[in-house]
Amino acid sequence: MELNSLKPGAGSKRPRRRVGRGIGSGLGKAAGRGHKGQKSRSGGFHKVGFEGGQMPLYRRLPKRGFASLTKEFTAEVRLSDLEGLGVADVDLLTLKQAGLVGELVKSVKLVKSGELTRAVTLKGIAATDGAKAAVEAAGGSVAA
Repeated sequence: MELNSLKPGAGSKRPRRRVGRGIGSGLGKAAGRGHKGQKSRSGGFHKVGFEGGQMPLYRRLPKRGFASLTKEFTAEVRLSDLEGLGVADVDLLTLKQAGLVGELVKSVKLVKSGELTRAVTLKGIAATDGAKAAVEAAGGSVAA
């Protein structure tokens, strides 16, 4: 096979549709746009969701839920993550360097998931009551 002999598969490339080029093309006169109306005009279109002046669906439905602005800046760490970390003193920078939390994270909370068998000192990291008890039971401490 030579580079100059490469061709696309049969039927994969079609010529572009040339509209408004006479009756013989099959798309002459109105060029596939139908007759009259906003959608037949050049530049005549409306925004997504517009329903001709009727109250659009996205405004008829009630608002629901809440999007936290701080969600991407907070993270959770499990006890099992600390177990595999292999560091005695754990702070936010240590967790970022280990790749357990993202670079944008500003606050971390330890949750009780998994087991912790070695002593770990937490600095500047919040912990749930269960996680705090588990850390202290393993001989560590939590200094928030």
